[in-house]
Amino acid sequence: MELEENIPVNEEGRREIEKKKLLKEEEEKELGGVKTLPFIISNEISEKFATEGFHGNMITYLTLVLNLPLVKASNILANFNGLAGFTPLVGALIADSFAGRFWMIIAGSILYVLGLAGVILSAILPGLRPPDCPTQENCKEASDLQLWVLYTSLLLTSLGLGGIRPCVVTFAADQLGMSKNEVESRSWNFFNWYFFSLEIAGLLALTFVVYVQDHVGWGWGLGIPTIAMVLSIIVFIIGSPYYKKQKPEGSPLVRLAQVIAAALHKRKAIAPADSGLLYQNKELDATISSNGRLLHTNQYKWFDKAAIVTVAEKSDSKPPNLWRVSTVHRVEELKSIIRMLPIWASGILPIVAYSHQGSFSIQQARTMDRSLSPSFKIPPATMTIFQILSILIGLVLYERLFVPFARRFTRIPNGITTLQRIGIGYAINVFGTLIAAMVEIKRRGVATNHNLLGKPTAVIPISVFWLVPQYWVHGMALAFINVGRIEFFYDQSPESMRSTSASFFWIAIALGNYAGTLMVSLIHDYTGKGGGRNWIPNRNLNRGRLEYYFLFVSGLQVVNMMYYLICTKFYSYKALEEVSEGITEG
Repeated sequence: MELEENIPVNEEGRREIEKKKLLKEEEEKELGGVKTLPFIISNEISEKFATEGFHGNMITYLTLVLNLPLVKASNILANFNGLAGFTPLVGALIADSFAGRFWMIIAGSILYVLGLAGVILSAILPGLRPPDCPTQENCKEASDLQLWVLYTSLLLTSLGLGGIRPCVVTFAADQLGMSKNEVESRSWNFFNWYFFSLEIAGLLALTFVVYVQDHVGWGWGLGIPTIAMVLSIIVFIIGSPYYKKQKPEGSPLVRLAQVIAAALHKRKAIAPADSGLLYQNKELDATISSNGRLLHTNQYKWFDKAAIVTVAEKSDSKPPNLWRVSTVHRVEELKSIIRMLPIWASGILPIVAYSHQGSFSIQQARTMDRSLSPSFKIPPATMTIFQILSILIGLVLYERLFVPFARRFTRIPNGITTLQRIGIGYAINVFGTLIAAMVEIKRRGVATNHNLLGKPTAVIPISVFWLVPQYWVHGMALAFINVGRIEFFYDQSPESMRSTSASFFWIAIALGNYAGTLMVSLIHDYTGKGGGRNWIPNRNLNRGRLEYYFLFVSGLQVVNMMYYLICTKFYSYKALEEVSEGITEG
């Protein structure tokens, strides 16, 4: 099989080609690097600032402005958070296939701004919201028209996030270079500081923006994140001349389908005992393996049939038919994705457990004493800052103390593997929900002692700071889980599918949110039957048994931990042949 004809080139032409090649390499060396990060990360910071300012207090907007019942409002948020988890797969596939990450980031940012503008109109135009209901009794809910304006706006923000989320982190990582040698030469972990910058943005949103929403108005409270997002688009475009832009090399799904089709076509063939006899073609794979080719592995050997070269194919002078024969590198791309799937699935159940905790914790905070002075109360959504502070402190301690300490024993550049980091986060998260259950027992006990169970709007004489431990422990868990998972997907995915693989992070969140919505609805319906006490009541949280919900999700996380440990026991990291400065590393 021949890939291209050998066209004779004279000596002068050869020198000209070499000169152009050297010039191109010099230009590429000047592109990318740390100098590009402010332009790129500013976009993601603005998205995080807008998302936290927008969604962080949205449960308050839905229940107190649109007068929706708690369960319905919580489910709306979970459903659209779920949609915002699926759309990154679409955006990533478009970016990896033909559009490129640069243009997907711009398109996604514009859609996101349009969605935010729609919610602003919903907040400031009286006809797009129901009458005020300060007593929260016999309230008139938002009409179908008013809800559809909200739904359309949330849909646009979800589509926008689909273009931003999977592309910004991979686009930024591309500027630095993430080969083994390049990562080990840096004294800092890109993914740690990437999440650190995002949490700083979240901290600003949940203090400043939420305060504006609660004390100034929703128009300005939503307008500020929108303005920040518009400015970030301008900054991102200004940095365009400095970016290293990888050319898309066709749909990764088509390549995976070609491997499966070739393996099915040769399902009766017997693969050679020597894997070196399987089809390899460096020229064919050059554009999708610039950082090194994937080496043959013994897992899922049935797919090796796709790389068997028949006698007829050996004698054929035409370019290879990739629906009939695949290179080892392309077969290993499919194997890498298959190996990642069980680890990916372990991230769904923790989201199921966590999907509604944010909204329920905010509702808890609303019933508690939030006074810092006679004239100032902490907005309920601002309590999430303790989780963000925990993440920020956790990331710094992890980078500066834990990694150097662990490196002495493990000899691993990052201290521990990404899988170990994720597992530690899962274990910590279990304790977070157990603490939440104990705090809810305490909160409701105080309400009982003061005869406030029947008063949904009454302030229970218990400090809101009782909620800090659960926020803090969840934050420490996320410092391990989120960074570990996004780094795992980037590192273990084929390089030509990194945006697509990064979208796995968000897909797990989407599935977890949808499953969480189903779980909360079932718990609400089932526990409310037969005159029993509803664990999650719509209007009066004091009459519920929210601690049972927290204990239930703690149990789910323990089951997930056991599943995850089994998955990691059988996981094999991808084998990569890295080429750096003429040296090949296995």
